[in-house]
Amino acid sequence: MNITITRTTTPKVKPDQNKLGFGKHFTDHMFLMDYNKEQGWHDPRIVPFADISLSPACAVFHYAQEMFEGMKAYKSPDGRNLLFRPMKNIERMNNTNERLCIPQVDPEFTLKAIKELIKVDEDWIPVDDGKSLYIRPFIIATDPFLGVHPSASYLFCIILSPVGAYYAEGINPVKIYVEDEYVRAVKGGTGFAKTGGNYAASLRAQEKAEKLGYTQVLWLDGIHHEYIDEVGAMNVFFLIDGELITPQLEGNILPGVTRDSVINLARSMGVKVSERRLSIKEVVAAAEAGKLEEAFGSGTAAVISPMGELNVEGKKIIINEGKIGALSQKLYDTLTGIQWGKIKDEFGWSVEID
Repeated sequence: MNITITRTTTPKVKPDQNKLGFGKHFTDHMFLMDYNKEQGWHDPRIVPFADISLSPACAVFHYAQEMFEGMKAYKSPDGRNLLFRPMKNIERMNNTNERLCIPQVDPEFTLKAIKELIKVDEDWIPVDDGKSLYIRPFIIATDPFLGVHPSASYLFCIILSPVGAYYAEGINPVKIYVEDEYVRAVKGGTGFAKTGGNYAASLRAQEKAEKLGYTQVLWLDGIHHEYIDEVGAMNVFFLIDGELITPQLEGNILPGVTRDSVINLARSMGVKVSERRLSIKEVVAAAEAGKLEEAFGSGTAAVISPMGELNVEGKKIIINEGKIGALSQKLYDTLTGIQWGKIKDEFGWSVEID
């Protein structure tokens, strides 16, 4: 399919790169493509960024049939525009689509659409250190009906947003509240999928944590309320007595691209990495024994977010004196160095937008 391009006649004033925040500003254009059963995916187009007009009866509003993804584009010091492992994100898109009865997208065409949109809005890619262009592909069900069954029509959209740090703390350690009342997901549900319903279900606990002065929630499993799942919108790692441990993928947590990258990077550095069940009791015991060395979250938005404090049933556990650990810093520096094209990519993860 050919992508038609309609350029804006009223370009926006670009924001101050020192005041970007996260997800607050959007570029001049967006990608759209439609689906129906007769034509499949069709009419791919890049158009000026604008509101979308939908029927109030659209299935997405009533039954939450939708998915989304998140990735970034980076400006390297030599002026190249880079993506980081985009096919892994597109693979996850289709895994989410499968779970939510949304039609699959063609991976190669989806990558082409992302590249073409970025080329149109290339001058929106931030050039300052630590800043990037966030890419948000999403698909929504558009059938105007009231009835619980998969939609027959969909809209695929990609929008772009120049961003700075996800958390105000940046790479400085954040405080985490261990949630012991609400749950995020269970096996057989949609925990592994990138869908808005997972995040809607997390808002109450997040609000509670923020009122108590904590940045994010650490989720425990939905059955036993004992085993660690994720931190908010991120996967999680604990360095205990020299072993880097992250919860195994069992269908209830997101298979993060950054998570996979951290595992590969750490192993290449000679660190023992284990993907296994990890109970909050084991973490507390490790802290009490002086063996909890570091803890951090990983994700596209924040990359690496060190934890400086855990609140477990009112008990505060300070990790590494509230400072970023050596391994967390090394992983962050190496991962971002590859992403921004500042160091050699030994893994073949970077994809140039040409």
